[in-house]
Amino acid sequence: METAAWILAGYLLGSLSSAIVVCRALGLPDPRTQGSRNPGATNVLRIGGRRAAALTLAGDMLKGLVPVAAARLAGLDPFAASLVGLAAFLGHLYPVFFGFQGGKGVATLLGVLLGLHPLAGLLTVGTWLATAALWRISSLSALVASALAPLYTLWATGAPRAAGTVAVMTVLLYWRHRSNIRNLMAGREEPIRGPDR
Repeated sequence: METAAWILAGYLLGSLSSAIVVCRALGLPDPRTQGSRNPGATNVLRIGGRRAAALTLAGDMLKGLVPVAAARLAGLDPFAASLVGLAAFLGHLYPVFFGFQGGKGVATLLGVLLGLHPLAGLLTVGTWLATAALWRISSLSALVASALAPLYTLWATGAPRAAGTVAVMTVLLYWRHRSNIRNLMAGREEPIRGPDR
């Protein structure tokens, strides 16, 4: 029952859409109606600039980090904590508070990994940054980093079932990026850039 309560709390926290909240607070358009129509930090960068994107990124990471780190501090093992992280991740993808229209989960996954084990999170963040520095494409960076995340988790935690849960999140992240994958294969994916105005 305790684990179930943590999982429910993780989902509800994950359902708080940082992009929508930040855009409303700053008087920006709803990110679900602008740009890529994805309520995530990259789209908020396009429509609102660096400050709005940074706030969105921080919020999305924290809603993955906080419930998982709290669950670990409360004594949950890595696998149980990873289920809390999966719930937060699903909340971000399918938020109950915003009509189940959520983002793609990159920053929330990073937060979950940092909560499970800082080394797994830092290695994943480092992979994202290195890929972004080379190719300047956010979606490609997310796909490369998330593909390696289960291996980083296994190495850092020594918990195969927790790594398996991270692998489930990776599969879901790839599913949410299916249009980006098509664009990458066609050479049409847009590079990282600031607002167009």
